[in-house]
Amino acid sequence: MTDYELLQAMSDMLDTKLNAQLQPIKEDMRGLKEDVQVLKDDMHILKEDVHILKEEVQVLKEDVYILKEEVQVLKEDVHILKEEVQVLKEDVHILKEDVQVLKEDVQVLKDDVQFAKTDLRRVKLYQENILEPRLNTIEACYTSTFNRYKSDVERIEMAFDDIDTLKQVVARHSEQLRKLA
Repeated sequence: MTDYELLQAMSDMLDTKLNAQLQPIKEDMRGLKEDVQVLKDDMHILKEDVHILKEEVQVLKEDVYILKEEVQVLKEDVHILKEEVQVLKEDVHILKEDVQVLKEDVQVLKDDVQFAKTDLRRVKLYQENILEPRLNTIEACYTSTFNRYKSDVERIEMAFDDIDTLKQVVARHSEQLRKLA
C-alpha cells in the first residue's frame, strides 16, 4: 500500500467518523427549526387575535361616541319641550330607554375590556410559561451545538497537523531507505 493510499484510507476513516458524530447534531437542528416554525405560526395567530380585538374595541368606541351624541340631542329636546308635560314625559321615557341601552352598551364594553384584559393576561402567561422556556431551551441547544462544533474544529485542525507531520516523517524515512538500498 502506498503512502497516498494510506493517507486516503485515513482521510476516509476520519470523514466517516466525523459524519457519524455530526449526524445527531444535524437531526437536532432540524427539530429545532421545526419548533421555531411552530412558534412563529403561534405568534402569527396571536397577532391576528390582537388585531381583531383592537378592531372590536374601536367599533365599541364609535358606538359610545354616537350614543353620547344622541343623549346630547335628547337633552336639548327636553329643554325645548318643558311646556308640554305629556310630551316631556314621553321624551323622558324615551331618554330612559336610551340610557338603559347606553348602560347595556357600556356594560358590554366593560365586559369586552375585561375579556381583552383576560386574553392579554393569558398571552402574557403563555409567553412566560411556554415561549420563554422554549426560547431558553433553543438558546441552550444552539450554544451547546456551537461549543461542540468549536471543540471538533480544534481537534480536526490538530489531526491535519499530525497528518502533515506524518507525511514529512514518512518522506524522510522513504528517502533514507532509498539511500540505504
